[in-house]
Amino acid sequence: MKLQVAIDRVTIEKAIEIIEEVKDYADIIEIGTSLIKDFGLESIRRIREKFPEIIILADIKTVDEAEYEFEAIYNAGADIATVLGAASLETIRICKKVANKYKKDYLIDLIEVSKEKQETLSEFSDGIICVHMPSDNDEKDLEELINSTINNLKSFNRLAVAGGVKKDNIDIIKKSNFHIAIVGGAITKAEDMKKEAKEFKELMGDKNGSF
Repeated sequence: MKLQVAIDRVTIEKAIEIIEEVKDYADIIEIGTSLIKDFGLESIRRIREKFPEIIILADIKTVDEAEYEFEAIYNAGADIATVLGAASLETIRICKKVANKYKKDYLIDLIEVSKEKQETLSEFSDGIICVHMPSDNDEKDLEELINSTINNLKSFNRLAVAGGVKKDNIDIIKKSNFHIAIVGGAITKAEDMKKEAKEFKELMGDKNGSF
């Protein structure tokens, strides 16, 4: 399983410091939504310039204006861009088209997406699909969310999970055959970020395999 480290609500300079600490263990670096909202495409450009070798996911959560947003984010240096599963199917189709044009990846975020809508997404099986527990809803349980969602995602070859990922539920995530686990504050707010990233990665395994 791949470790994606999500970086958010910091300055670009602090993001660069965090990446320096975790890059030996992170397979994907996520430039989070709030970071992009605060600093725009410059956050992607500067991090790409500083770290030409890393895989960058830009969590732009596109819901409309798909061609413009995906073109801009790929040109800035992102390898993966995100679109909300709640967007129209046509919007997601445009995201897929632009991703293919640039030979990049796209991720569909299932945050608060109904079972009925999930069942319509099978045409995007070349993309990454992400089961996402919203941070604003602390009443949900990650294992429960996975169990209620996983059967709708059988057509997808690459599954990601975000929100509430902890060391003590990595085994549950692995058993459900997720390919990417997304960890934010549990690593980026740790006193020793490198140690924390290393421990997460050791639990996940698979440093060099494809995702």
